[in-house]
Amino acid sequence: MSISMFAKLPIVFITALLLFTACGSDPKDNGGVPDPDQPGTVASDVDLFITTANGSRKFFHDSIAFNSKPNMSPYTITLNPAESYQVMEGFGAAITGSTCYNLLKMSAGDRARLLKETFDPVSGMGYSYIRISMGCSDFSLSEYTHCDSKGIENFALHTEDKTYVIPVLKEILAIRPDIRIMASPWTCPKWMKVNNLTEKKPFDSWTSGQLNPAYYQEYATYFVKYIEAMKSEGINITSVTIQNEPLNRYNSASLYMTWQEQRDFIKTALGPAFRSAGIQSKIIVYDHNYNYDADRAENKDQIDYPLHIYSDPEAAQYIDGAAYHAYGGDKSELADVHARNTSKNLYFTEISIGSWGYSFADDLMWNMNEVCLGTINNWAKAVIVWNFMLDANHGPNRPGGCNTCYGAIDIQTDYKTMTRNSHYYTIGHLAKVIAPGAKRIATTGYKATGLYYAAFSNPDASYAVVLQNDTDKPMSVTMAQGSHTFTFEIPAKAVVSGKWKN
Repeated sequence: MSISMFAKLPIVFITALLLFTACGSDPKDNGGVPDPDQPGTVASDVDLFITTANGSRKFFHDSIAFNSKPNMSPYTITLNPAESYQVMEGFGAAITGSTCYNLLKMSAGDRARLLKETFDPVSGMGYSYIRISMGCSDFSLSEYTHCDSKGIENFALHTEDKTYVIPVLKEILAIRPDIRIMASPWTCPKWMKVNNLTEKKPFDSWTSGQLNPAYYQEYATYFVKYIEAMKSEGINITSVTIQNEPLNRYNSASLYMTWQEQRDFIKTALGPAFRSAGIQSKIIVYDHNYNYDADRAENKDQIDYPLHIYSDPEAAQYIDGAAYHAYGGDKSELADVHARNTSKNLYFTEISIGSWGYSFADDLMWNMNEVCLGTINNWAKAVIVWNFMLDANHGPNRPGGCNTCYGAIDIQTDYKTMTRNSHYYTIGHLAKVIAPGAKRIATTGYKATGLYYAAFSNPDASYAVVLQNDTDKPMSVTMAQGSHTFTFEIPAKAVVSGKWKN
């Protein structure tokens, strides 16, 4: 990942607030499972979850009833399920090698509780989509691919994946068997690299270089072998991106790959290889910033990267869509790309927080507006943030990568005491109420400066809404769907998620 840019209810409810409990954490960090022994847990019509920027409430849970009297509120948001947009696929974080190393340093009991709190769709937050690296990333214990000895016949899952990543993925799958998994390479094997596509000299470096077209078929086979090897471990890869940050040469492990190269690799090698092997994993292109890193001179012709690839029907037939990061440019790029090719999907796959000015309050508001609701309302089908867990030293990390990043959760050297950061909660607010397969639906009615929201119809016939109040005053809002309405107050600088059945 690259770090270049960051912009950086009082509630009246009938029932008492519940909080999500957590092991080994700050007492205000209330991720976890509602306590059935606390007052206010009697089932009601609407479940609400509340996080305030000042930290006084972190994923607090409340249940309220539908209004019993006719609705006359001028602050009513009305859901219109007849008008729908994209189908949502899920929400989550990157389960990097560093994340897995840290998780496995925890006691088995603490880890089990945290993973259940995060991934269980009933008693926990219900994270539903994760991203992993195909080989190393800048958050691994070393640089590696799964074929570091020349010759594709030497492919084998690396020891680091077998020791750290795969065991954690299996624990997650035991909690959430339907979890979606996206795999992204940070680099191809070094023996497949050349210095550039003119000289084509061997390039023995983890950082930069380009894929030698002479190895397109071998690299396609590498993808196939990886997906098949993971499947043999009981891990199904839902989707792959071709290259993490293809226009960034400078990460600890990286590969420069233009849209012309991705187009040719997909249509001549990867697409046919997937088809021949019966691979169902989705192929997703790009996986980089909204602005195509056009501030670097070599990237000037890379603007509209995925649209160029889509214009080639031979390549486009194999492609599900494109992925984006938020380290440069604006989320409105998603809406522009969608408008210019509505047949392809959009995914948001990376943003980090770190020591460059982070505060829980500021990022809770920025991240919900720009990344979560912002990308969803601009046609993203999934939202995935960067590292799920890092340690007190922002790692383990690789030289040349990010050494100032925070995780969605940071864990101390006792591998017990945790700080749940803003990303943990913003993703939780989405995942808890929006099920995979949900449709984003239209709304009409109340709008106000600083109020942001999106509404959804879930596959189980329930409805969901996620709202953000980015003002300094509480807002009273009434939701209306069919014959039901309910009214609640969103605290100042807060996020509220709700779910109910009609």
